[in-house]
Amino acid sequence: MAQVPTGSTFYVASAIAAAKTVSSVTNASEAVVTSTAHGYSNGDIVIMYSGWGRLNKRAFRIKSVATDTFVLEGCDTTNTNFFPSGGGVGTVTKISTFTQITTVMNPSSSGGDPKTVNYKFVESDVEYSINDGFTATSYTIEMDADSIGSAGYTALKSLTDVQTDTVLKIITRSGSISLCPCTVALNESVAMQEGQINRVKASFNGNNRLVRYAS
Repeated sequence: MAQVPTGSTFYVASAIAAAKTVSSVTNASEAVVTSTAHGYSNGDIVIMYSGWGRLNKRAFRIKSVATDTFVLEGCDTTNTNFFPSGGGVGTVTKISTFTQITTVMNPSSSGGDPKTVNYKFVESDVEYSINDGFTATSYTIEMDADSIGSAGYTALKSLTDVQTDTVLKIITRSGSISLCPCTVALNESVAMQEGQINRVKASFNGNNRLVRYAS
């Protein structure tokens, strides 16, 4: 069913727990992570820091939690060319708190597009192209400038100062969820335009690829 942005809510990870050591990540249709006595619960959101480049700094929801293991929902690591066996170790951090960003206007996304390399052989009069990965996915939003002092505004300002990794969570009216690992840049310079309310802009500069869940 088609959707419109109206009714979507935006959240930013404003508190992240201490990192836990990851001793193994399996090659599976949904990767199983081993982290001794991690203390996580089903439905928690985590950021993975991994020796696998396609997993590093990505955010996932977890499920099937046991004392020392959990499953990264929707994380397919079966291809050992991309995910060499034994190479996924590293650390994991849990999002402790998501803070809602209110008075959001004009959200837009960029990136996620394939990067291409064009080349031509001397004996040919046409070019060829090959894909060379994807650009990072980023978002920008505008906010009511008078939301200064709100919990979301304060969280964005703090994250801009420290430039630590965080996660932007977007929940649409239908309940679908997007998790975009990123860093934040809040531009507090107020945009003033006749016939419009005063606005400030926040940018969420993506790390790796985002993850979407239907609900």
